[in-house]
Amino acid sequence: MTFAEAFGFPSFYGRNMEAWIDWMTGLDEDAALTIFRILPGEVVVLWVSGAGEFKERCPEVFEALIECSAFVNHRRIEAGAPAILALAFG
Repeated sequence: MTFAEAFGFPSFYGRNMEAWIDWMTGLDEDAALTIFRILPGEVVVLWVSGAGEFKERCPEVFEALIECSAFVNHRRIEAGAPAILALAFG
């Protein structure tokens, strides 16, 4: 829900990690359907505040965020595009 609100995903957003990967992969595309778009070559830094507590409280979600962010970048690199996501933990 937090990402859907922050990035302005449309109401038909699937609200699962597969959908999250799809939406995050295309943040720099002309057809992006979010209120948040970046220019080609830019990187989105996802700042995870309280990361230690988050990892302790929700380890599966924490690991999913890391794995899915890596997959977004992998998917883009495989398609010949640059990585688009970076995670920062605080």
